[in-house]
Amino acid sequence: MDATIAGILALDGLSNGAVYALLALATVLVFAVTRVIFIPQGEFVAFAALTLALLQAGRVPGTVWFLLVLAAAVALQDLVHGLRHRAGAATLAKQALRTLAGPVAVSLLAVWAAPRQWPLLAQAALTVALVTPFGALLYRLAYESLADASVLVLLIVSVGVHFALVGLGLFFFGAEGFRNPSFWDARFALGPLALSGQTVIVFAASIGLIVGLWLFFEKSLAGKALRATAVNRLGARLMGISTSSAGRLSFTMAAFIGALSGLLIGPTTTVFYDSGFLIGLKGFVAAVFAGLASYPLALVGALGVGLLEAYGSFWSSPYKEVIVFSAILPVLLWRSLRDPHGEDH
Repeated sequence: MDATIAGILALDGLSNGAVYALLALATVLVFAVTRVIFIPQGEFVAFAALTLALLQAGRVPGTVWFLLVLAAAVALQDLVHGLRHRAGAATLAKQALRTLAGPVAVSLLAVWAAPRQWPLLAQAALTVALVTPFGALLYRLAYESLADASVLVLLIVSVGVHFALVGLGLFFFGAEGFRNPSFWDARFALGPLALSGQTVIVFAASIGLIVGLWLFFEKSLAGKALRATAVNRLGARLMGISTSSAGRLSFTMAAFIGALSGLLIGPTTTVFYDSGFLIGLKGFVAAVFAGLASYPLALVGALGVGLLEAYGSFWSSPYKEVIVFSAILPVLLWRSLRDPHGEDH
């Protein structure tokens, strides 16, 4: 391996690591606020990439019907809960309208826009609008009633949600894989290295979102409420912060980050309905490196995962995934020895 090859591999690893960093930050955010180890984070990535690909083909994406089914399930759950507590008809109607209005509106827009084949950036914005509502809906359907359960119970629920989303993804998207067009086809010479426009967009989008998250948590009232919930859920409740709203917001942000990651990674690899698991798992490895608690360490861990994957594929391509996921073992051992703790109650 000479310096040129090492540089190419480093650039590729940092590009992938920038996407993994977004997923790691989303994983840390969700765990800090809700104590949910969100295994299905990668499904948002796959759904976004597939949605954009189908819009590019002029077809109505399965995301539309998936979103409507999920919104209807949440509305039905709210109706049953309201009837049990003898809520009035007006209250039930308002709740159903709040649940269904957004998903129905964006779904109708997608059905109208799909055959018209909008420009790529407009299709990307529509993709984000379709995938982002999945976060809050999944939280309300699967996690909200278990908000006070143990971390182990929430992890088991996450595994079940992951398998359900993979199966439903196959039903709504089919088994065909897609590769999206690049958002920028320019090429730049960086010494002996060639830097693509898509790589520049990946770095710019990742840095922009990380800075945006920092500003959100530091400057906005909603961000401070999420931080308070992450530090002490009971204390946040006593101060009037709705932990349910905090959970919905954190899942919505995770879905948005996953959708953006899907748009960034779609032009670099062929994405199938089940591709999100491996992609999300690499973000999870980076989050574990950070102890599911530190955003800066999650960023460092994600870049390390990207570099390890790139160099691992050069040394032994068939075992690159084994190399990446084996790296979690010494991290877990180090974390266990450094921060011993008792059983979660």
